[in-house]
Amino acid sequence: MTFLVVALAAAVGAPARYLVDSWAQKRLDRVFPWGTLTVNVSGSFLLGLVTGLALYHGFAATPKLLLGTGFCGAYTTFSTFAVETVRLGEDGSTDEAFGNVLTSTVGALLAAAAGLALAAAL
Repeated sequence: MTFLVVALAAAVGAPARYLVDSWAQKRLDRVFPWGTLTVNVSGSFLLGLVTGLALYHGFAATPKLLLGTGFCGAYTTFSTFAVETVRLGEDGSTDEAFGNVLTSTVGALLAAAAGLALAAAL
């Protein structure tokens, strides 16, 4: 049953990533991977919030698994971040590659911390 819950949540997370990534990428610079940055930062915030709700408010294990592992696992994408960063470097866009590493890493960490802090404040 747990496997099915995670799979169903992932089936929602992956299309959500596609929609958010496409939306962000169409509206912003086409060289920098804004879509991947958007999904990874927003997913980190959501995972921080879910984790904080479990830590501070006894959020049940099944919804945590559904949202954390299922939805956020399929919604966020470290592999796409890595490949896009390497491609930027290969294309000679080294400033954008370093900017992607910096903004993605710092942005995701700050977003996760904000999610945890929000859960603690509730």
